[in-house]
Amino acid sequence: MKVLFGVFLLIAVLTSLMWRDTFDPESIRGTRVLITGASSGIGEQMAYHYAKFGAEIVITARRLEALKKVTQKCEKLGAKKIMYVTGDMSDPADPERVLKYTIEKLGGLDFLVLNHVGNTNVGLWNRDADHVRSLMQVNFVSYVQMAGAALPVLETSGGSIIVVSSLAGKIASPFVTPYSSTKFAMNGFFGALQKELAIQKSNVSVSIQILGLIDTESAMRKIRGYTTMTAYPASEAALSIIKAGATRQKVAFYPWFHYLTCLINDIFPFLTDLLSGLRWD
Repeated sequence: MKVLFGVFLLIAVLTSLMWRDTFDPESIRGTRVLITGASSGIGEQMAYHYAKFGAEIVITARRLEALKKVTQKCEKLGAKKIMYVTGDMSDPADPERVLKYTIEKLGGLDFLVLNHVGNTNVGLWNRDADHVRSLMQVNFVSYVQMAGAALPVLETSGGSIIVVSSLAGKIASPFVTPYSSTKFAMNGFFGALQKELAIQKSNVSVSIQILGLIDTESAMRKIRGYTTMTAYPASEAALSIIKAGATRQKVAFYPWFHYLTCLINDIFPFLTDLLSGLRWD
């Protein structure tokens, strides 16, 4: 019992050290930021926070009118510079096109915020392999494309790649099988990239953000009837992502206690099955 208590005490201490708030808002002022999936939800909220901190921002998404509205609000909030460019990440040509536009307009890049997500239904998988394939292009392959194209520029600026992921990419989740598979791929790739950049002594940081259920309009509409989990505010999640990226955290969780959920899953994987109501034999 004493040993178990000691282990949990050590975990608590390490957790408090990992998530102490060392963020300085002034560190964002004047930085050059590209935010994908910024027409609504978490991406939209990140744009507003970056604007308040005085960043130079390019936002991108598919919906032109929505981007215009976000741009107008960012101007009022104090963005040093704010521009938009439409992009469809299901088109293999668009990720690099959007990145090229951003670098040309901003003269470089300090933060590449990868946040876009493809449309997926909530429910039992219907064996549609084509849907998984198309979702993988949006949720994973386009992330890899943009990160690869941005690395030389970020190396010059000592910048960061901020990857918005999900708890569904750490713990296999029913009813979102295609989505979960893309997030597992994302976490694996960028986790390995962190190690490779460290080996190369690169000054580029990669920050992986593991999010729980966030109260975006799209998420709330889709999960209705499938879960009673608490949904957390998109604005708070967005600020947490920005802080973790600015302080170059390798992995950050929002809400923070999902870190413990993942830790339990790694040590006692059967517990997460029992807690989620799944049968374990």
